[in-house]
Amino acid sequence: MANCITLNQTSYHGAGAIQSIPDEVKAHGLTKAFVCSDPDLIKFGVTKKVTDVLEAAELEYEIYSNIKPNPTIENVQTGVAAFKESGADYFIAIGGGSSMDTAKAIGVIINNPDFEDVRSLEGVAPTTKPTVPIIAVPTTAGTAAEVTINYVIKDDEKQRKFVCVDPKDIPVVAIVDPDMMSSMPYGLTASTGMDALTHAIEGYITKGAWEMTDMFHIKAIEVISRSLRAACENDPKGREDMALGQYIAGMGFSNVGLGIVHSMAHALGAVYDTPHGVANAILLPTVMAYNADATGTKYKDIAIAMGVEGVEDMTQEEYRKAAVDAVAQLSKDVKIPQDLKEIVKQEDLDFLVDSAYNDACAPGNPKDASKEDIKALYQSLM
Repeated sequence: MANCITLNQTSYHGAGAIQSIPDEVKAHGLTKAFVCSDPDLIKFGVTKKVTDVLEAAELEYEIYSNIKPNPTIENVQTGVAAFKESGADYFIAIGGGSSMDTAKAIGVIINNPDFEDVRSLEGVAPTTKPTVPIIAVPTTAGTAAEVTINYVIKDDEKQRKFVCVDPKDIPVVAIVDPDMMSSMPYGLTASTGMDALTHAIEGYITKGAWEMTDMFHIKAIEVISRSLRAACENDPKGREDMALGQYIAGMGFSNVGLGIVHSMAHALGAVYDTPHGVANAILLPTVMAYNADATGTKYKDIAIAMGVEGVEDMTQEEYRKAAVDAVAQLSKDVKIPQDLKEIVKQEDLDFLVDSAYNDACAPGNPKDASKEDIKALYQSLM
């Protein structure tokens, strides 16, 4: 079977990259932007950094802000109606995964109206037309939604999140500007950064991994592990490196999938609205330990990329433990909670297990996890 890589047509990286937006808009012959951005980014003036650029270039736009941290079917459906009324012909998605996932879903439905129920987009939906053009401007260094073919929507009625995988949803342009991330508070920087590390590690060990994606993932692990602590302290170099590291991780995992860290985290987000990065960070070391015996020598590479010393002299058991310990230490250093005691209720456990087991990310895990395995993993953190 042939391997496939799908990436952005164009991406810009570095401080001031948002100044390139007008050139891209004009090059694509676009006229009016539908700006998807969440209320907090608007409130704190982050969105304005981009709309100021649009105004200076005399480009029309309309803002849509009915977006939740875990975007819902309702957010998407009201967005579809608002887009139709706006007269816009492209999106600028400003934010973390929430804004970009909302824009992707709206854009796909606009050009594929048979999927307006939203739920039918789950999995690999048989859409026929690409999304309305999206220019994606991340404000967090974590989701890499600006370079992925994935998006996640929450179904409030069924208390579940579902993953949509569609190469037709990828933004045409990614603007990865660390200046857009400078206002992230410590906790959000930490959790989104650990989300990016989870992408890199799960992508590196997933069943679908191959040489080209391995190249992306191991470099992303190296960059993220050396930069996250500094980024949390708002160090400019740390911010810039994290912006790059999370993007590189996205180039990989988008094309090969993830594993049960993500499937278990999706369940927590659906039931408790747990921030996705926090859920991933709590779960990652425990699931890594569970997966270790199905990863060959890859934990040796992870340990080296994370800066562990003396790895070449370690036994397989030692370097696997060293890789897990390095991830756990980074999580502690950036003040991520270390267990699920304050999150998971015992009475919800079976529902969480079923949701995680049936999640689209679960089949990519390097070893097949039964419901009993997933339950035991949750319980070990309770």
